[in-house]
Amino acid sequence: MLTDLTPELLLRAYASGIFPMGDEFSSGIKWYSPDPRCVFNLDEFHVPKRLLRTYRCGEFQIGINTAWDEVLMHCSRRGSDAGVWITDEIVSAYTQLHQLGFAHSVEVYKEGQLAGGLYGVCLRGAFMGESMFHLERDASKLALVFLVQRLKERGFKLLDTQYPTKHLSTFGAVCIPRSEYMLRLQEALSYQCEFV
Repeated sequence: MLTDLTPELLLRAYASGIFPMGDEFSSGIKWYSPDPRCVFNLDEFHVPKRLLRTYRCGEFQIGINTAWDEVLMHCSRRGSDAGVWITDEIVSAYTQLHQLGFAHSVEVYKEGQLAGGLYGVCLRGAFMGESMFHLERDASKLALVFLVQRLKERGFKLLDTQYPTKHLSTFGAVCIPRSEYMLRLQEALSYQCEFV
């Protein structure tokens, strides 16, 4: 049974440090506020040298909000040990957020074909990364590098990645106590930043 996952509810939840994940087994939504919480300190983001060369070589092209539906489709098919959490209800709710200008995708193209990307929610000075995928080696990593560069250029204060992964740790993601996360979130919400 579907819950009423409205844009207003989502934005209130994010502003309170909470995010939803679909549960494919119960066909419902579960809410999370991890402790500790994984974030990037934007000024300490680390790009490996090989990846930086790839980013600068021009082989890949990067866009913003050019293939929202495709990015969500690929992210939802990615799967995980926890099962499928990007359910139809999540796709519908976040697409509404996207249409309202609060959710954004970053796409990486190679020879005109979608090679990878990510999406997340933008709330004032905070960006909450939701998921990423790749069809070509390094494509999701390139999307992340672009995302961090854009957030820094636009004055964002927080990049929330929710849970730690080995992949994110190579870029310098850190885990902080929920109490510290909430302080950083409240500071970020005091800034008015525009992603696009």
